[in-house]
Amino acid sequence: MAFGSALGVACLAAVLTIPTILAAHDARTTSRAVYPGDNKNIVYQEYLDPYGSQPLRRVFFGRTGPGPAPVPPGIARLPRTGEAVVSPKLAEVLAANPRAAGLVPGRVTGTIASAGLGGPDDLYAYIGADPATLPEARALGHFGADGVRDELVDPSTLDILRFTLGCVVLLPLVIFLSVCARLSGESRARRLAALRLVGLSAKDTLRVNAGESVAAAFVGAVIGIVGYLGANELMARIGLPGLHWYPADGRPEVTTLVVCLLGCPALAWVVGQYGARRAASSPISVRRTGERRAPRKLGTLLLVPGLGIIGGYCVLSLMGRDPSGGSASAVLVPGAVLLTGAGLVFGLAPITAWLARRVAGATKSLPLALAMRRTEVDPGSSLRVVIGLVLLVFGASLTQGVLVELDQVSRQTAPLQEYSVGLSDLDPAQRQDLGKVPGVRTQAAAYDSWDPLDGSDVPHAHIVVATCAQLTASTERATGCVDGKIMQLRDDRSTFAYDPKAGERYPFALKDGRKAVFTVPSERVDVRPWDLSVFSSGTLLIPPALLPPGLADSAGTLTLVSDADPATVRSVLDGIGAVAPTADVQPVGIVIDSLAQLAVIRSLLGVGMVLGLVIGVAAFVVSVADRAMERRGQVAALVLLGARAGTLRVVQVVQVLLPLVVGLGGALVAGWLAESSYLITGGGAVHWDWDGLPLLLGCALGVLLAAALASLPMVRRHVDPEHIRRD
Repeated sequence: MAFGSALGVACLAAVLTIPTILAAHDARTTSRAVYPGDNKNIVYQEYLDPYGSQPLRRVFFGRTGPGPAPVPPGIARLPRTGEAVVSPKLAEVLAANPRAAGLVPGRVTGTIASAGLGGPDDLYAYIGADPATLPEARALGHFGADGVRDELVDPSTLDILRFTLGCVVLLPLVIFLSVCARLSGESRARRLAALRLVGLSAKDTLRVNAGESVAAAFVGAVIGIVGYLGANELMARIGLPGLHWYPADGRPEVTTLVVCLLGCPALAWVVGQYGARRAASSPISVRRTGERRAPRKLGTLLLVPGLGIIGGYCVLSLMGRDPSGGSASAVLVPGAVLLTGAGLVFGLAPITAWLARRVAGATKSLPLALAMRRTEVDPGSSLRVVIGLVLLVFGASLTQGVLVELDQVSRQTAPLQEYSVGLSDLDPAQRQDLGKVPGVRTQAAAYDSWDPLDGSDVPHAHIVVATCAQLTASTERATGCVDGKIMQLRDDRSTFAYDPKAGERYPFALKDGRKAVFTVPSERVDVRPWDLSVFSSGTLLIPPALLPPGLADSAGTLTLVSDADPATVRSVLDGIGAVAPTADVQPVGIVIDSLAQLAVIRSLLGVGMVLGLVIGVAAFVVSVADRAMERRGQVAALVLLGARAGTLRVVQVVQVLLPLVVGLGGALVAGWLAESSYLITGGGAVHWDWDGLPLLLGCALGVLLAAALASLPMVRRHVDPEHIRRD
């Protein structure tokens, strides 16, 4: 009980500390936020740019006169002209990549302390500059804000994250701690019944059991807190993908310590009181194994409203209606998920008992009949074995839905991702190196026609330098393309600001100040580009061999194309940052902050899944071992009656697999419907996560196989005399 409680409390402390880590990060980023004011001595200009897949923040300060100036946390004074103070992570980047020196003009004179950084991986710099070089400078006011600035996770997304972690970790954790509090329940019930029969009062009998349970749980809670503190010190130095924190951020607060050190013993006391109630009130039936009461069926009714709500949203989607938006779904869907999860927990025992009774009445197999009758008599013990894994599969479905929804809002829905880099920011060597970045499928240069820059509305044309093969690989459809000819891309579905007609002529600026003129051809390519693509309708497709030399780089961009999965996008952005760190990179349709936030959420949900898996597996192993120990007397009786080892093993495996099959089947169906209802009400393009269903099925089959194999060693045919009972 103590070691089981220690594992549970360590997981509980980890989950409860995640908001603390995020809050500590947000508090520091808020305290350094710069605001304009009426300071006549200092002006500033703030920049937010991507460096690879990470946001890079730089604040330039220009001194316009003598006098005092406010100082942000983490540094002793504002840098003078030609000086820079950077974060330790940015200092490592500058030292490892000399090309990145252009990001921080001036001499690095120091590093920012932890008080001025969100985390150890923060890319931040304070740079002193000449005020004349800051075209949009504003007078400096103060540092720090009343509201949260530059939060690590958006508040609305944080609520979803808390709810998901609660379903994935906290619900199985309560079950696991309850299981630990009921270890050796049958043996303890017999001991308590013996105390009751020799004259101990019912109240004192319950106190004895409560003392044992609370003492073991409290010792386990202390061990769990110590174990978590050690794990936090280690993980803070290693970090997670997209999330690094200081060790002090992850140390539990007073409320967390109170919940862990008092909540776990309190739960053990409640469970112990419930488990010892029968031994205190009816000791004779406990000592002589009286008939057990059938499980209550009221818990099954929780499935009705839960499945009714999430199933209703799924039906509306199949009927072609869009139930997204509104405040009702924001309350109904989480409530339905909780009701469904509770229904799986409380409804598994009566459903399993009913199914076991039916199977036992119809089977002709002795091992199957023995297993079914035992399950029918005591379905609660089977429930303790499998419920942690059932809730894990149910929570995994919700986690997939959250990731799918966040993935939709952080990037385009197209299978390809484009990145636009100004040609004026690249030298010829960098252009070649960008094409070799891992993950880049193709690249194409694009130019805009000459602009007088006087505010007049002059018709424009766009050209893209690419072959037909590049066009086909970068669009949804492209028919009629002929290599070696200038052609116009046309998509009849699209609307565009300018509609170049055949025969019209458009000038394009050259490096020497002259202009090259392109005539719009009559030949067209029927193209269907992905949204927000450089290969848009109306663009002129120019073969590389027909491109005139010397087009002005200031009017051109280099477009790179890769797959759109988040891992590839981050890899390509990091590759671009390594080749051209000072270039202005525009990932089409992506906000770098959203991409970084998605990486943080994936890491936190991954931690939640790992904790849920640890809890579910631990609950299963503990329950199976405990049940095998508790049933030694029954196994001894069967051995004396002549049962073979194979029969006993089949009975053991079937007793575990029946509730597991029922529970996992219900968790798969209910979890997938809950995930679909969440996606439907979220308003995204994906309503049915068919891609994630095979993964859940594979996990469920793996759980069944592991459970069957783990149950086999728990059967022993060795008979100890103390296990032979008269009754």
